[in-house]
Amino acid sequence: MDSRCEVCGAPTAQWVLDADNQLTRCTACGHLTRDLTEAPAHHRAAAYGGEPHLDRMRLRLTHRLLEQACPVRPSSVFEIGYGSGQLLRAFADGGAQVGGADPDQLEVAVDPVVAAGGGLHPVAVEDLDEDVVDRTAADLVFGVHVVEHVRDPARTMQVAARLARPGGTLAFLTPAGDSDGLHRWGSDWWMLEDPTHVRFFTADSLTRLALSAGLQDVQVHRPRLDSLVTDAASAARRRGTGPAGALAARSVLARAALSAPWVLTRRTVQPRSRPSLLLVARRPT
Repeated sequence: MDSRCEVCGAPTAQWVLDADNQLTRCTACGHLTRDLTEAPAHHRAAAYGGEPHLDRMRLRLTHRLLEQACPVRPSSVFEIGYGSGQLLRAFADGGAQVGGADPDQLEVAVDPVVAAGGGLHPVAVEDLDEDVVDRTAADLVFGVHVVEHVRDPARTMQVAARLARPGGTLAFLTPAGDSDGLHRWGSDWWMLEDPTHVRFFTADSLTRLALSAGLQDVQVHRPRLDSLVTDAASAARRRGTGPAGALAARSVLARAALSAPWVLTRRTVQPRSRPSLLLVARRPT
């Protein structure tokens, strides 16, 4: 059956990872999509597979990364997929007005300070009321590991662009389908452990998505410090993990800590070993 890329419309082809797993890859932009029946990749039982201590460290790194993406410190931010609201709390503590949209897929409690602000909308961003979109005008609109989950990435990016003020910044972190992870680890790649990861962008497909939404000054970076546990978790998956996922085992966390210097060195020398992409773009003025 003929299929077309959800980003650029070019023909797609199957990419066989092993006897039990295959992804669909665009022949033009390399964009990857995943049908869970065709690429189960011994996924974990739940969408969330993080670890509280790692989450806190990642929060600090991501907050700094997002602030650096803005030409000036943002006075208003809107997060797509805010989860527990911890990133929004970090911005609120810095004096920013915060808001966000999240369908509560993870069913987690939201930070009380963020929840009390009244700027949260418990729906997918594609389903936001038009009046909310039109009046938001945020300095920064961002999503952290969210566009790989959404129902309609084109619609998500279009709404995100409208949520930003003219000249405002948009920033999205997402797993890198064009990193060396899939070639190195195949179906054991840790980014396949989450059953709700239904697509993996390449730098090309992410750029095209942003441009198709009318954004400008589009840049795609490969952050060195994001998802530092990926290699250790992928190795653990190759050995075999339970339904709770690789990070449920303390031994995996210990291996990740011990291997961090080697991982950082490799990521410095080989940027394609970095498992995430960071899109930064501006809404036209």
